[in-house]
Amino acid sequence: MRFSALTLIFVCLSVAALGQNRVPQFKDYPAGKIYRGKNAPVKLLTGDERMFRTRLTEASKQKPNFAGHYVLTYWGCGTECLSGAAIDVRTGKVSWINFSICCWGTDVDDNFEAINFRLDSKLVIFAGARNEKEGDDGVHFYKFENARFIFIETVKNKKSQ
Repeated sequence: MRFSALTLIFVCLSVAALGQNRVPQFKDYPAGKIYRGKNAPVKLLTGDERMFRTRLTEASKQKPNFAGHYVLTYWGCGTECLSGAAIDVRTGKVSWINFSICCWGTDVDDNFEAINFRLDSKLVIFAGARNEKEGDDGVHFYKFENARFIFIETVKNKKSQ
């Protein structure tokens, strides 16, 4: 499988050209006001949160980079595999991405990002397969609402259709 920034653009243009609904855009999911205050300490309440204490604590000190007042952070969970969470810098609460994203291939271009997000948007775009599930290759769109990642739609990679 081969994913790149150009692949993502191609998928978006192909869907539009076929007359189907257009894929979600960052501007369609505005975050609202950007938080500029002091970060709250991260709350490490669950076993998973304590297991990733160092990563979450370090990320919680960063400026928001996602959905107005969150730090979206991720880390490797194996070869071509990422897991992560969003930390609310106002409260310190951790919201987990409830799947891993993997299997995008080693021949991606230099600008490839398996997880795409913006400070001013609640939209997150994942490229690859969720939880290493065979046939799940594609671009997966989620909105972040009420501290949860909510599935919107998937545009399948042609190889997995």
